[in-house]
Amino acid sequence: MSGKIHLSRKAEDYLEAIYVVSREKGYARTKDVAAELKVSPSSVVEMFRKLDKQGLVRYRKYEGVVPNPEGLRIGKMIKSRHDTLKAFFMRIGVPEDIADEDACMMEHELNPRSIEQIQFLLNFVDERADRSHTFADFEAYCRIRRSEEDKSDL
Repeated sequence: MSGKIHLSRKAEDYLEAIYVVSREKGYARTKDVAAELKVSPSSVVEMFRKLDKQGLVRYRKYEGVVPNPEGLRIGKMIKSRHDTLKAFFMRIGVPEDIADEDACMMEHELNPRSIEQIQFLLNFVDERADRSHTFADFEAYCRIRRSEEDKSDL
């Protein structure tokens, strides 16, 4: 591929879903991607065609898609960004469903350097047994603050 491809958030979501589904099978069928994204099969086919025209996947009617190297790279990158953000949000006490939703929104917007720094922070805490209490201390702090705020609302 020559030059940088500009993709919409929607296209990135599809490449991420194609990456997730195709990791297991080597390809992604329309119904599998539709289930992953909770969209209609006709929407999936429409995006498959667009991504095929951009050279990111190889689409075959009734067979689904196989990601090309660039489509695979982008899908993997978006999935990694999502996983990093979701792990961070969950680590600071955000419930999983909200963490997943927020990660899905932010994975498209944050600068790659910001994502990298978040991953470094997670790794830093994980790799240091003497500092593993950091997030536990933060959770305790949050509980105290919420309790204080609840009392002040009365």
